[in-house]
Amino acid sequence: MRTSTVRRVGLAVAVAAALTSVGACGGSDGGSTSKGKDASSGSGVVKTDAIAALLDVQKKTGAASSAKVEGTMTVGSAMSMKQSGALDWSDGVSGSMEITYTGGAMADTMKKAGGTGTMQARYFKDGYAADMGAAMARQTGGKRWISYSYEDLAELGGASGAAMKDQMQNTTPDQGVKSLLASGDVKEVGKEQVRGVATTHYSGTVDVAELTAKTSKLDADQLAALKKQLNDAGITTEKVDIWVDENDLLVKKSERGQMKTGELNTTMFYSDYGTKVSVEPPPAGETIGFKELLQQQQGATAGAS
Repeated sequence: MRTSTVRRVGLAVAVAAALTSVGACGGSDGGSTSKGKDASSGSGVVKTDAIAALLDVQKKTGAASSAKVEGTMTVGSAMSMKQSGALDWSDGVSGSMEITYTGGAMADTMKKAGGTGTMQARYFKDGYAADMGAAMARQTGGKRWISYSYEDLAELGGASGAAMKDQMQNTTPDQGVKSLLASGDVKEVGKEQVRGVATTHYSGTVDVAELTAKTSKLDADQLAALKKQLNDAGITTEKVDIWVDENDLLVKKSERGQMKTGELNTTMFYSDYGTKVSVEPPPAGETIGFKELLQQQQGATAGAS
């Protein structure tokens, strides 16, 4: 297999990271119910208890089922990207996103592989597919899409793969809210305008490893391995900020932290809650499974030796 095709395998893995930026650093916690005051949305009553207010936001945002999503993500020197699309989380996570790599090693890799820097990703309940472009299709008999099951992802990345699988299967906008609630460190910052929408701003700091242990479905060995990987990468805490509107719906979320290779920073905007989301699998004749692609790579390597 040509080097450019191998590069595209790695690029498709990065598509997974794009989706996890839509949610937050923690996995699903099974949901919570509001016991705070003024549990109704859009009532206009001032909520003085940040925890009670966020429980309402978690409930309302989680129940909204779908939204349009737009944002940016930077992961140290590895990559920076922008993305936009629509997602539905009524039964797992499904939808499509257009992802453009704007800098870092990932953007350089795409250019070297003959790509444009922009790709489409389609997400389904049990996996996702990434359009790797015409250059790849010329090397794989017309197969421009790589399909991944979340089981493949878990096998690929060890502990971090298992964590990403857990996140991707539970990634919804209300995960940022759940992260703040689980952290025990949250405060109301004040009232702010976000893209013309009146919002309330909340902020807190989360311990990434501790939050993952609280909210994920990883076993003890996976958690221990993941904590070591996080420590080796220099990832300890993240500052999480969210902005919510008068209807208790998430409008904006940002996460900021430091890695040994630079800054970890994501900013996401949410709008048009309840929008209709329709996503179809890519054409079978233009799609190759990740495992099949790896087998081809291994066969080509063995044949060259």
